[in-house]
Amino acid sequence: MSEPILEIPEDQLPQNIRVLWLKSLSAVELQNFSYAVSLCQAILKDVPGFVDARKLARRCAVKTTSGGKKKGNAVSQIFSSSISTARLQSQLKKDVRAGLMALEKELEKDPNSGTLNDLLFDTAVQQNLMETAIFALETVRKGAPENTKLLHKLASYYLARDIPQEAADVYKDIIKQDPTDIHAVKGEKDATARASMKKGGWEKGGGLEDTRKDSSGDKEQEESDRAGMTRDQKKAKLAKLMEQYHADQNNLGVVKEIAVIYEDFGYWPDAHVFYSWAYQLSHKDNTLKNKAEKMKNRDAEEQIKKLEEQLSSDPDNEELKAEVLAYKQERSTESVTEAKARVDQNPTDPQLRFDLGLALYNSGDYNGAIPHLQQAKRNPHIRTRVLLTLGRSFDSKGMHDIANHQLEEALEDLHAMDGTKKEVLYEMGLIYTKMKDMDKALQSFKQIYEVDYGYRDVAKRVEDAYSS
Repeated sequence: MSEPILEIPEDQLPQNIRVLWLKSLSAVELQNFSYAVSLCQAILKDVPGFVDARKLARRCAVKTTSGGKKKGNAVSQIFSSSISTARLQSQLKKDVRAGLMALEKELEKDPNSGTLNDLLFDTAVQQNLMETAIFALETVRKGAPENTKLLHKLASYYLARDIPQEAADVYKDIIKQDPTDIHAVKGEKDATARASMKKGGWEKGGGLEDTRKDSSGDKEQEESDRAGMTRDQKKAKLAKLMEQYHADQNNLGVVKEIAVIYEDFGYWPDAHVFYSWAYQLSHKDNTLKNKAEKMKNRDAEEQIKKLEEQLSSDPDNEELKAEVLAYKQERSTESVTEAKARVDQNPTDPQLRFDLGLALYNSGDYNGAIPHLQQAKRNPHIRTRVLLTLGRSFDSKGMHDIANHQLEEALEDLHAMDGTKKEVLYEMGLIYTKMKDMDKALQSFKQIYEVDYGYRDVAKRVEDAYSS
């Protein structure tokens, strides 16, 4: 009987294998990707449970195969693939270790192959190699996301291993590929709810039981219904609502209450899911749809903030820079699309016009933003924010005098030196600086300096002007 395969971390590698691993890492640094793959395969021959070697081999194989896409005649590929797969399956049954090595050789040629990675997944599951199994289908998710059949398989595996948040993320990727996939839509909703319960400790046998001890019957209901509930009271109420939700997932009132509590807690992804489901249940109540999109935007803002914080601590990380840029561009495009859809539904709403103008401004489309912002000015409640964004739009087009005219108009409505007035004055100071009108720039900065010495860099700007 062959020795079982165990997954091991780098620090448990035998010394001779560690030497090969360091060589493979050096080969990658020198961009000698083929050599790195051969070294990884040598490692996996002796230590098939070292997942990092598989990951590195796959990354390098993608580099050597033009992005992991196999070339050649499609019919001959399918024919040869079926023969290869049958041969590999037979080999894996006879000798798992030898079969895994043969599979690695095939994956070197076609790293994103759904068939090959599926075979690796099935073998890893049989051998109880969880990381390897996940890696196999995550490779497909990254390199061939259109293969939604395998993405469903990955999501199911995450759920079986009680990793619901990852399952929810996989379902989201499936929906991107096929928005009509109702199984993925429901899967995302259920997985997110399950992840929320796990995160909050509200699953049976965990925090939910503890929460019950802190409350009882009608008294709890009365307290939870009162305005100004404490966080513990909200947790208790959410635990009850979750029980009701699992009994009937189509109860609109329950779904809306869950969404509101998640919003109060600042759990933006969870709030987004439940507001979205409430929107579906309500026969398309646009108020709920707008709420859902707001939660999605809050979550995106938080994700961008986290990425930027990571980047600030590792400013030379080019991969992270590219990730931040790509994420911002993706969100910017989504925000514009969503805002346009809302305006199309209600073109006379100034708030929706402002949302669209702001989204276009943030995307860099200043010409597109301006007409929507001009229409939004008629709402007195958002007029100042509209004028500030208009000023920035004209400034970005190099039309500094028109930009400052918008800001001067905004100042007419501002009396107390609050955060908004400081922001408008600061923006004016920057624009006057661009116009080389240093006297007016200084006057703008001085108004802030006199009441808030620590606001941004106004102290330095004002004091430098006096010392020059």
